[in-house]
Amino acid sequence: MNIFVSSLNFKAKKEDLQDLFAPFGEVASVRIITNRDTRRSKGYGFVEMPDEDEGQAAIQALNGSEHMGRSINVAVANERSAEA
Repeated sequence: MNIFVSSLNFKAKKEDLQDLFAPFGEVASVRIITNRDTRRSKGYGFVEMPDEDEGQAAIQALNGSEHMGRSINVAVANERSAEA
């Protein structure tokens, strides 16, 4: 399950998201999206969790919670279209 996480603190690292989601189950990968030119975080990212139930539990528990001083939004990521 691919999970979209937004409103991240700009100082958040991959390890921070890994640690945040790990209590809910296996985390296969974490990506924080950065600006191509400045290499600075854009404030959102994606977490891949192989188990659907664990992913849903993480979304339910973490959506609207505070992480590094910011209230984060956590939801199922939309699939990319074939044209993108």
